[in-house]
Amino acid sequence: MQRAAGRTAAGRTTERPAARAGRVRTHRAASPWLFLLPGLGVVAAFVLYPFLSTVHKAFTDARTLTPGTWVGLRNFRDMLDDEQFRVALRNSVLYVVAVVPLTVLLPLLLALLVHKKLPGVTFFRSAFYTPVVASVVVVSLIWGWMLDDRGLVNGILRFLGAGPVAFLGDQWLLLFSAMALTVWRGLGYYMIIYLAALANVPRELHEAAAVDGAGPLRRFVSVTVPALRSTMVLVGALSSVSAFKVFSEVYLLAGPTGGPAGQDTTLVMLVQRTGTGLNGRVGYASALSLAVFVLTLLLMLLVLRADRKEADG
Repeated sequence: MQRAAGRTAAGRTTERPAARAGRVRTHRAASPWLFLLPGLGVVAAFVLYPFLSTVHKAFTDARTLTPGTWVGLRNFRDMLDDEQFRVALRNSVLYVVAVVPLTVLLPLLLALLVHKKLPGVTFFRSAFYTPVVASVVVVSLIWGWMLDDRGLVNGILRFLGAGPVAFLGDQWLLLFSAMALTVWRGLGYYMIIYLAALANVPRELHEAAAVDGAGPLRRFVSVTVPALRSTMVLVGALSSVSAFKVFSEVYLLAGPTGGPAGQDTTLVMLVQRTGTGLNGRVGYASALSLAVFVLTLLLMLLVLRADRKEADG
């Protein structure tokens, strides 16, 4: 009788309601992880494993063709004594200081300009965004041709009687030219971010300020800027990381050597130059990469801390 109670008329064992509910809960808990498993596998293979491998190699004297041995903190001590590291760090910090304020302010002004419903504004939006979708290699090569001694810019200067300027031959002019290229390429991208934020600013605030007698500049400072404060912090954080890790613009304008006597080398360029080649110092390049990661993280924390202090103040 007991065996018969546990079976159906067809002879199959019935499943208890509690067991069925437990199995359903288990499947529900496991289902999201099954969907995430392919993405997590890609992240683990192409992000997590290379990062952990870089951290390990940073403490070895590995080279391109040899795994190397454990050397502890020697790579980091050598880094502090490396003149090229100090030059690259100076250039990267200078890049952030010069580029970030411009990429926060200029796209905002551009977004305010194209936000108005004027004839032909769609064309100008597309034109301003074109450098973003263009290849950085193509854009950098065009800028290199324009700034060359026989390029368009120097041709105009000769016509005006100012003489040729060594934009690509002088240490500081080359670095500032690369900064101008970075700012120009980022205008359209950050403009789109600001346009999306401007669409959420209530028009009633501007109308109330106008009724109180506030002019355009006053409305910009008192209404637009506070409403876009979080967006400006986002743009500042994104542009800070991008500027600190700049590579393509400087590399294509200055060449593999990093400009005159390597004085325009950035941190990422130094990592690339140190760790490549048949005899590349992979261990030291990994230590440089780890230093870039830590410095970038500290930069992000400083930006977020400054934003929090301003919000609390």
